Formats: sequence, structure tokens, C-alpha cells
Amino acid sequence: MTIVSPLLSGLCDDAALFPPGNAPLAEAVPAHAAYLQADYDALVGPFVFPAPRLSELAEYVSADSPVTLSLTVPAGPADTAAALSNALAIPGVRVAAVEVGIPDGLEADAAFAELARVHAAHPDIAIFVEVPRGGRRADYLTALETAGYSAKFRTGGIVAEAYPNEDELADALISVVRANIPFKATAGLHHGVRNTDPETGFEQHGFLNIMVAVDAARRGADRSEVVAALAQRDGESIAQALADLTEDEAGEVRRRFLSFGTCSISDPLTELEGLGLIVRSDKTEGTLV
Repeated sequence: MTIVSPLLSGLCDDAALFPPGNAPLAEAVPAHAAYLQADYDALVGPFVFPAPRLSELAEYVSADSPVTLSLTVPAGPADTAAALSNALAIPGVRVAAVEVGIPDGLEADAAFAELARVHAAHPDIAIFVEVPRGGRRADYLTALETAGYSAKFRTGGIVAEAYPNEDELADALISVVRANIPFKATAGLHHGVRNTDPETGFEQHGFLNIMVAVDAARRGADRSEVVAALAQRDGESIAQALADLTEDEAGEVRRRFLSFGTCSISDPLTELEGLGLIVRSDKTEGTLV
């Protein structure tokens, strides 16, 4: 049996449909259902689904085999209401959250006016706004703090430029943590610990590094400590820092860092086991972080 600690509960959103996994829908939907029946089910968040593919989904779900989505709307706020209506019209579909992309040139005032209408119609559905990089970032973070929605940060992609370096990511994390804006991360977090991809040469952030960086930011640490946490490559040190968190400290970290999207649930599970942050009780006795 696998017991998942509160520090890790719901950490991994199932983004199997997205690069680099690109799983076929016919395989990804039953695989997600199987994860939720496994003994590590508490690690697994919702099924991340792209709104442009909703017409394909009805074939694979029903009232007897439902699915909970985090619905991505890359076209932006103007398309979010229609995307939600289309999703909720499919029998067996529940939407826990929408992840809203921000088109080039769209200013925060216009985006959040549209999202306010979505929230009024669907108050129980969480809204994540993909915070743009560059000059618009500050206005979007201010609007998020006022509206009470969550942030989404893109931490990688299929080109090197999609990966923010540790300085840029540290500034983003410090901003949201100190403004009490919850966030999720997506893309590029293929491992728990900071690494260099051997095939592409891309510098990849680690999802466990982000946890340690969030803890540093919430404690009011200097920016240099947050940057160093993101740059750390020693998995044992990172795991120990997380193991040393008290229950309250772990809760504060996860209240801020809600989840990350991964195209493989098995990979983070295996890494967390290897670092001792998840212990299968049929292998050894002990407690988790």
C-alpha cells in the first residue's frame, strides 16, 4: 500500500494528452481512471483537457464512467464561457478548474472583465490565469490578487526560450507567494530535481525545487535563497529540506503551490519513491513527509 502525505496530495495533474507525452485519447482516459483506482490515487489531480478537443471526449466518458477535468482554454478569456458550456454538456464530465491562456496584446483589465462573468456563472469552478511573461506580468499579478483567482506559470516547453531561468522564475514565485496568490505550474517539469535534459540540452526546473523555493519565499528569505533553491541539483538535499518541514509548514507550501501538470504520473511517483518522499508500506515501514 502507498500512503501519500498531505505535502504531495493532489500534486500531479494528469496532462497525458500534452507534449511530450501526446498520449492518444483512447489510452489516456482509461489510464486516468486507473490512476484513481491505484493505491497512490491521492497523488493524482484532475485530467487536464484542451478545450479545442472537447468534441472528441464524449466517446470516452459517460455518466457511468465520469471524469473530472481541468479545462485548458488557450484562446483566452473570450472563449472560456463557451468552452465551459460545451464541456458541461457532455454526460459524465465535471470541470474542477479552467486554465485560461492570455493572447498577445490582451491587457489585464479586459481579460479580467471577461473572467468575472465566467466566475459569476460558475462560482464553484476554479480559475487559473496563465500569467504572461514580460511587461504585462505585473498588471496581471495585481489583477489576480484583487480577483482572488489562481496563477498558472509556464515553466518550459518544446523550445529553449519557453524555459524561464531561475532568476525569472524566482521573481514570479516571490511575487505570488507574498501576495497570497495560489499557483500551478505547467510544462517542462519532467523531473523532481533541477536537471539538464540529455537530448535537448535544455535546463529543466524540478517540481521539488519549486516546493523548496516556495517555502523560502513564504519565510521571507532573500531573493538569492529562492534562486539558489531553484538551481539546486542535489536531490537528497532537496528531499531532506522537504522532509524537515513541519505539518503546518508543508500545508503553507501547498496552499501556495497547488499542482503541476505532468504527462506521466508514473515518473514523478517513481522519483518520489527513490528520494524517500513516498514509501510503499509493502516495502518498508515508516511514515511519509
